[in-house]
Amino acid sequence: MDGETQSLESIVNTNLAGKDLEEFNRIYYGRKNHHEVNLKDSSIAAAKDNDFEIAAYAFPAKKESTRPPRIVKVGIIQHSIAVPTDRPINEQKNAILAKVKKIIDVAGQEGVNILCFQELWNMPFAFCTREKQPWCEFAESAEDGPTTRFLKELCIKYAMVIVSSILERDEKHADIIWNTAVVISDTGAVIGKHRKNHIPRVGDFNESNYYMEGNTGHPVFATRYGKIGINICFGRHHVLNWMMFGQNGAEIVFNPSATIAAEAGSEYMWNIEARNAAITNCYFTAAINRVGYEEFPNEFTSADGKPAHKDLGLFYGSSYFCGPDGVRCPGLSRNKDGLLIAVMDLNMNRQIRDRRCYYMTQRLDMYVESLKRVLDLDFKPQVVHETEK
Repeated sequence: MDGETQSLESIVNTNLAGKDLEEFNRIYYGRKNHHEVNLKDSSIAAAKDNDFEIAAYAFPAKKESTRPPRIVKVGIIQHSIAVPTDRPINEQKNAILAKVKKIIDVAGQEGVNILCFQELWNMPFAFCTREKQPWCEFAESAEDGPTTRFLKELCIKYAMVIVSSILERDEKHADIIWNTAVVISDTGAVIGKHRKNHIPRVGDFNESNYYMEGNTGHPVFATRYGKIGINICFGRHHVLNWMMFGQNGAEIVFNPSATIAAEAGSEYMWNIEARNAAITNCYFTAAINRVGYEEFPNEFTSADGKPAHKDLGLFYGSSYFCGPDGVRCPGLSRNKDGLLIAVMDLNMNRQIRDRRCYYMTQRLDMYVESLKRVLDLDFKPQVVHETEK
């Protein structure tokens, strides 16, 4: 990844200082001060020793007379794969687990309550290849597969809720495959799972060759630390998908993703979508993207007339948090593994809802009727022309 831009933040901090930097932060991030949180010296040392970035920021709420603060510490991890994709499947998976465990341990010693990984974190993003073998071998049970068993022990050890995005093998239904986020409690129990609602068919992202749209709706998981939803990757492009997690009471919505910086990628949209969702739904969001180049043994094409290739392009990281008021923190780098921590006061969600009245004024009744008409076979768009009376 030599020659890649490190991050937007690195460009800004290199070229701005003083009042100009304060004004940039106020206008772009929503506040002049990022509210950085001090980290343990041991955490900083472990990050340096294991070559990953670490940062933490606070999202405080106003003090209330009738409710105590609801402070929760949330972590997100972005990372690259650990060994080449031509290695045996178990070697690839175990190498990633060993690598990421070092980051989880740091999250644990920092007291992180809820931790979420990127999309399909325990494998390369092999769906571009359209090859069934060997990639389907990564699929495993959501309830008692090796990745879930591995994480259960860490959940108990650190009293941590973990959201783990995996390729699920549905053993109860003909061994079919899903893109699934598993929610593991701080007790080590699997609270439940959510399957990806929206499946891309764009360029190299040929995911419908492996799994189809999920069948779990928009579940919100009531954890010890707060109510969470998971809007998996491509779902971030669908406004109603974000909305339904809010309607079901989510306080934090994670967006575990795998998206690239290439021409067909979404980097210029990345800083907008999860932030828009936080604003319009008055909840916290966390956008998590993987890092690095992933080269595969065999060439593949994108049905776009361009030459065959062996990688998707750069997964650009840049993971970040956003509060319900639209204020966001600096993101992690574009080209390095990282752990980002947010210290949130969940009281902010209701405070912002009271201030902005979005839920009070949203007119769901009107939209329901309009959508019913759109689905009618004889639907006619509500377009008024100049010549009509």
